[in-house]
Amino acid sequence: MMDDRFLKRLRKKAKKGLRGWPAATVAFYGPNLTQATKAAVGIVPAENAEVGEMRDWQVDRGDIRNDAAVGREILEFIAKHGVLSVVMTGGVIGCPHQEGIDYEGEWRPDPACAFWHGRDRFTGEMIH
Repeated sequence: MMDDRFLKRLRKKAKKGLRGWPAATVAFYGPNLTQATKAAVGIVPAENAEVGEMRDWQVDRGDIRNDAAVGREILEFIAKHGVLSVVMTGGVIGCPHQEGIDYEGEWRPDPACAFWHGRDRFTGEMIH
């Protein structure tokens, strides 16, 4: 996983629970349950507020959770926004492609992400 010290710092922040606002959401996406190729971080400025700022990082090869530079940038992004709370997914929660950006209309998965077709993005189990 992401140069252990960065991932450990993120996990430690997430384990502290809700400590106030702003809060950061950290989610990992990839072609299957074991490989994350995208990390997305959203900043929620206040309770009941929409995500105010969002940023994502992607890698072409490997697992983004192993990329120390990305881990450092995520922590810097969170610190820049004065985040007091972190909510982080425990694993990969779906395909990294976004409707309106990577495709329009009905989901047309990249062949590399065919794993996700018909699966629940939070459990990875088939829903059909």
